[in-house]
Amino acid sequence: MTDQPCCSASRPEGQTVAIDALPQPSGTGDATAGMTHLPGGTFLMGTDAQDGYPADGEGPAREVTLSPFWIDTTTVSNADFSVFTEATRWITVAERLGTSFVFAGFLPDNFPPTRGIAEAPWWREVHGADWRHPEGPDSTIDDRMNHPVVHITWRDARAYAKWAGKRLPTEAEWEYAARGGLVQNRYPWGNEREPGGQHRMNVWQGTFPTKNTAADGHTGTAPVDAYEPNGYGLYNMTGNVWEWCSDWFDPTWHLTGPSVDPAGPARTGRKSMRGGSHLCHASYCYRYRVDARSSNTPDSSAGNIGFRCVRSG
Repeated sequence: MTDQPCCSASRPEGQTVAIDALPQPSGTGDATAGMTHLPGGTFLMGTDAQDGYPADGEGPAREVTLSPFWIDTTTVSNADFSVFTEATRWITVAERLGTSFVFAGFLPDNFPPTRGIAEAPWWREVHGADWRHPEGPDSTIDDRMNHPVVHITWRDARAYAKWAGKRLPTEAEWEYAARGGLVQNRYPWGNEREPGGQHRMNVWQGTFPTKNTAADGHTGTAPVDAYEPNGYGLYNMTGNVWEWCSDWFDPTWHLTGPSVDPAGPARTGRKSMRGGSHLCHASYCYRYRVDARSSNTPDSSAGNIGFRCVRSG
């Protein structure tokens, strides 16, 4: 179950952009503004539970040691990304290709037929969908500037991070941060998804993919600082949007890889993503856990993929 189009749509073979050949932007300013410093140390990464997706390489639980680092308190917002594009004139992969993937339930009933994904028909390729137009050319982010930027590929996220004087987190850094100091809990706040009936993250409520009751307050993305932060003061480490990591994805590499500052395997063709999204539901994608993993190709974008950055030190 390592290649799940339900989690987020992927671009077909051959539909890529030579972003590596483009100039990479660089920026200035306070690289630690809006970030939280974490001391690093040794923690238990992964899980021994078997009720998730063992084939994704979620287990076993093992000790991992990390150096200190800084991490964004929230995912990068539309407002943040706007500053970046204004400063660098960066054009995202979705804008260059002219299409991205949108959840069908967000499209109007009279939306013209477009190519979908056979295994996950709720994903639709929409011409004109990009970070400024999350549901297609007639949509806008004017009232969502404090929401996470979406339709962002791994290469776009890397470019932003470089400009900001940061980088994308390793999977180990991301999970350490997401756990918020707790040991082997499923979520950033504990083991109950909705403790005391209180919603703590933005995931699908109801019956997927036909009815979202929005019991958690949101049908699409939520503001980047929605809900209570975890023990490290970090918001939305699970739910809302998938977050790109720097590692290439491999379900077995961690079994023999280093336990100190692991940075992932050599190139595999897919980049790791963490945290789940507002489209995750226990009936088909129980990946809104701190130990869950997913992946996508570096040039893939969709309406539920975003990112946050880290900085060493």
